[in-house]
Amino acid sequence: MKQRLATIFRLGVKELRSLRADPVMLFLVFYTFTVAIYTVATGARFDVHDAAVAIVDEDGSALSRALADAIRPPQFKPAVPLGAEAIDRAMDEGRFVFVIDIPPRFEADVLAGRRPEIQINVDATAMTQAGNGLAYLRGVIADTVGDRLRREAPAPDGAVAVITRARFNPNLASEWFTPVMQVINNITILTVILTGAAFIREREHGTIEHLLVMPVRPIDIMLAKIWANGLVIVLAAALSLLVVVERLLGVPLAGSLVLFLALAVVYEFSVATMGILLATFTSSMPQFGLLALPILIMMNLLSGSTTPMESMPAWLQGVMQLSPSTHFVAAAQAILYRGAGIGVVWPVLLVLAIIGAAYFAIAARRFRRTLASLGG
Repeated sequence: MKQRLATIFRLGVKELRSLRADPVMLFLVFYTFTVAIYTVATGARFDVHDAAVAIVDEDGSALSRALADAIRPPQFKPAVPLGAEAIDRAMDEGRFVFVIDIPPRFEADVLAGRRPEIQINVDATAMTQAGNGLAYLRGVIADTVGDRLRREAPAPDGAVAVITRARFNPNLASEWFTPVMQVINNITILTVILTGAAFIREREHGTIEHLLVMPVRPIDIMLAKIWANGLVIVLAAALSLLVVVERLLGVPLAGSLVLFLALAVVYEFSVATMGILLATFTSSMPQFGLLALPILIMMNLLSGSTTPMESMPAWLQGVMQLSPSTHFVAAAQAILYRGAGIGVVWPVLLVLAIIGAAYFAIAARRFRRTLASLGG
């Protein structure tokens, strides 16, 4: 056993040296865990930010001016006055995302209890921004009108004040969610690519024949590729969370980084095995990319990192339980966002270990057959 462990270690060191000699792969690792995360977190927002708003004020009252003043950054740019005849042209030209039309006698009707209507024209080309921005504007209008009414008369008896507290992300900022999920998704992508590329690189360079004449077992080769490439990605992910996510983006990490890395190690074993399995069905990197791409897209989109699992059909939720990414995302969110400890995530660790062992058994059998065909 000691000799086998030493062999696996030396084979892994060989993998690290091969990776060091591959500048394209090194750049890919660096870019994926730094520039890609920062640009996506700051550029791809799901919340409303700097949306352009125009106001058609046909009332000219103190209340209508208060509504215009209540529309402020960072969600919106300062409201721009607009004439009623210019609404259609401004919307067609895409100058504004929202145009608010305040009718005549608005303040007088509000104070008289006649419930006047305000028209909000929305450019729904970007559906997420339109929906979230509309909810913000409704809240702004309701709060502003409510403040005006409370100044005129005391609140009625029995009025209920609803207080909402958003946990784990009090400002509901997408930049707190996006970079962490990007790190998690990139772990999946790079692990599959690096381990699969390591095997294909052996075949393309002809070094696989050298391994076949050495006193090593196929499982030793697999384990060496898994630990070497997994080590690089886990270290890159840790540095990305500490430097890019926590320092540059200012996202607080609630839980234990050590526990997250332990979870990532178990997860690495599962997806690295998957990368080797996919590589055994291909003979070149282009073929490997075409095979791995749809699988990686499905794993990322349906893992819960992009869309909630609860929004998927029940049968699809059941199918995705066979994917290690689903369990990894759930446990990573619990640790990094909610500060969960080992008592909460140990069942996920156990499930990941079982899935990884099953994938490893299938991949090892396929790997032996592939090496036998190459040697014979």
